[in-house]
Amino acid sequence: MMNAKYMLGVALTTVVMTAPVEAGTVDLDAKTIEIIKRDFQDKGIAKADRVNQDELQATCSKYVDKLPDKIKSQLEAGQMKSIKWPSDGKYIGDWKAGEILAQSGKGMTWSDKADEPAGGNCYNCHQLSSKEIAYGTIGPSLLHYGKTRGNGVDIQRYTYGRVYNAKAYSACANMPRFGHMGILTEAQIKDLVALLLDPESPVNK
Repeated sequence: MMNAKYMLGVALTTVVMTAPVEAGTVDLDAKTIEIIKRDFQDKGIAKADRVNQDELQATCSKYVDKLPDKIKSQLEAGQMKSIKWPSDGKYIGDWKAGEILAQSGKGMTWSDKADEPAGGNCYNCHQLSSKEIAYGTIGPSLLHYGKTRGNGVDIQRYTYGRVYNAKAYSACANMPRFGHMGILTEAQIKDLVALLLDPESPVNK
């Protein structure tokens, strides 16, 4: 699944490169939205409404991710209130299930089935295991995440919240809002928390 910011950037570049020089007064934001809504179509479970931005996304786009402090704080506070904490008060699941989930990039593409669970695709953006020979660097390395932070209740809650909705902590973060957007379930997020914090996890070896 393509990143929404990337798609917007491509569309905006297209507009800038193809618009006549004399059309300097054209509202490029409106034109970009017009192009995106024209060219993105429903296919399988991937619906075109994915390109519709909510208030937070639209604000980050408006300020090119450099939000004024007051607006940033307001958006983060709103996102924090939206986090649904575990109903049983527990944040830790099974790190082995979390490892499988972190390495899976499956889900939410047009060829996937709606009833099949999505993966976390964590290795696409983060280093987790010292044995991993390839990983993304869009996000910070999480190697030894729990080893350096411990695994007390406070860090468990923070980690759960960060996976559930990273934008509650950094409004324009690149990280998907896994829980907020319904990508991962409560149980799956708990498994990822375990992967990051359990001393036996490969993350902490």
